[in-house]
Amino acid sequence: MERVENMMSMFGIFQDKYLMWMDLPVITIIDIVEIIIIAFLFYTILVWIKSTRAWMLFKGLMIILVFVIVAAVFRMNTILWLAEKTINVGVIAIVIIFQPELRRALEQLGRKNFLRGIASLDFGKNEIETISTKSINELVRACFEMSKVKTGALIVIEDTVVLSEYERTGIAVDAVLTNQLLLNIFEKNTPLHDGAVIVRGDRIVSATCYLPLSDNMELSKELGTRHRAAIGISEISDSLTIIVSEETGGVSVAIEGRIIRGLDQEGLRKHLKAIQKYEPENKRKGLLKRRLRNVKQDNQEDHE
Repeated sequence: MERVENMMSMFGIFQDKYLMWMDLPVITIIDIVEIIIIAFLFYTILVWIKSTRAWMLFKGLMIILVFVIVAAVFRMNTILWLAEKTINVGVIAIVIIFQPELRRALEQLGRKNFLRGIASLDFGKNEIETISTKSINELVRACFEMSKVKTGALIVIEDTVVLSEYERTGIAVDAVLTNQLLLNIFEKNTPLHDGAVIVRGDRIVSATCYLPLSDNMELSKELGTRHRAAIGISEISDSLTIIVSEETGGVSVAIEGRIIRGLDQEGLRKHLKAIQKYEPENKRKGLLKRRLRNVKQDNQEDHE
């Protein structure tokens, strides 16, 4: 504490001597502590938003805020008047819509160990995990083995939107994704076969999860609960869900609120490859290989 006070006094002397022409605010130890507390609370709120459906709402609000700022810069009075009149209603609507998430956040806040939370902060960590080609092959193989014997399955592959809210409704598994494990989970009359499996990266994080059903009235009446649940989770997140029909053995995928039915192995692999993300290191390796290949081709053309 004495060292901090000495630093503050030294800064004050430096400001009085060399920065008299600048109107700098006086910063005290209380101000520094207040900034740290606000920064920690803001970071905690952002982490909570990222792990719920509120992340999509947050991004939408940021887009609206940009439009309002542009309207303020160019003095678009009508837009500013509409924004002013709707902001109060919007705040009340947000509280009503996300009441379950807000209640859960307050419960977690009451159980949180702040010292442990501060010690475990990792600002540079990328939370988005990518699914590997090996896991894609295991998924395709398992789905079509279940298709042959008409074993129903519902597999959600998480993308950028974290599905912790639905992960908690099931039973934690946290195991490496393999063909054999998926077959055992969805085997009929086993404890984990009912419900959905959530896949994060190369791991099965939870089984027997409950998913929201789609209320889209335009869906075909022949679609059962399993297909409606797959479409429902795809409507509120960017996940991809694989469905194996128990009646027909058909393999389908649900993504962005729509369902694609009657897939073969290559079709399913194509959709899984579309959501696959590559590590930056792999990208650099691929770029280096392409550059070396181009140099080799240029040299061959020069020799010719």
